[in-house]
Amino acid sequence: MQYSFHKASKNMSPMNIAFASVLAIAFCFPCSVDGKKPDVFKLDAPFLTKKLAANLTITVDAEGGGDYKTVQEAVNAVPNGNSKWVIIHVKKGVYREKVHVPKEKRYIFMRGNGKGKTGIIWSQSSVDNKESATFSVEAKNFIAFGISFKNEAPTGVAYTSQNQSVAAFVGADMVAFYHCAFFSTHNTLFDYKGRHYYDSCYIQGSIDFIFGRGRTMFHNCEIFVLQDKRIAIHGSITAQNRANHEENSGFVFLKGKVYGIGYVYLGRAKGKYSTVVFAHMYLSKTIVPEGWTDWSYHDGPDDLFHAEYKNHGPGADMSNRAHWVKKLTDEEAKYWTTIDFIKGTYWLPAWLD
Repeated sequence: MQYSFHKASKNMSPMNIAFASVLAIAFCFPCSVDGKKPDVFKLDAPFLTKKLAANLTITVDAEGGGDYKTVQEAVNAVPNGNSKWVIIHVKKGVYREKVHVPKEKRYIFMRGNGKGKTGIIWSQSSVDNKESATFSVEAKNFIAFGISFKNEAPTGVAYTSQNQSVAAFVGADMVAFYHCAFFSTHNTLFDYKGRHYYDSCYIQGSIDFIFGRGRTMFHNCEIFVLQDKRIAIHGSITAQNRANHEENSGFVFLKGKVYGIGYVYLGRAKGKYSTVVFAHMYLSKTIVPEGWTDWSYHDGPDDLFHAEYKNHGPGADMSNRAHWVKKLTDEEAKYWTTIDFIKGTYWLPAWLD
């Protein structure tokens, strides 16, 4: 694989075991530019800093060794209307706070020390998904690297607001997360709207835990399923909510893996034109044979676009899939499996071909 880049214990729950053990990984890769001899690059925080040409750094240290003790204070310090990349370096530690990046605070690169070292944690459930979120971003041109986002609200009564405990709300265009992790049991990642890119991230949950109407690529991500034993139906990884034909949204999962505890659907129909593609993914036996469900959806499957392409593993057998599921041809897959799906060459500092 080659990176491309542009200027611009037994007493612990599965959720907590995973959170404690996740580590950031730096990838090395060869790249040839203008016919010159290939060099070795690392897709790490210094590499992204260089590609973004960021010169100003604000440091956050919970122990008092930085400019601020809380992440929100650092965000507030970025001028409204900012037009140049600013680094917010969140040093290792656990930051127990809700963090909101408002639309006026653009061009923030929030840099952690690794998703196993830097964590932003809150505990809240709400009837409003956005209100429950530990972390929310509504500013364009936001990038995070090496941070875990966790909502540790306990699982409540099924079908109630006690289950809406979002780890991250992503509600702006041109937002990317590299080597980050997202933890909750239900409604983990609210990928609300805009073009988004998740690279080498870890996402964990049980029911509808990646949802919204973003136009989003999840590249080389680990999806970990937690079993929800309170209800009869299986959970679903995705609940993509594309509402109409004109809406330019959809989720693509590419070259990652799905595994976990219990059984789950790849997705369920949320909006009339719900659009989700799994391609070149490892699917463990946690995926049920039907693969997809239209539970709670009443408009019929004719306009749904739930598709798979060259997945592998015990959960990838398509012989018993739901009747509306599409098996993409090589030609059809081209549209969904390149960075052009999110027009990433125009706004991402780095991506995988």
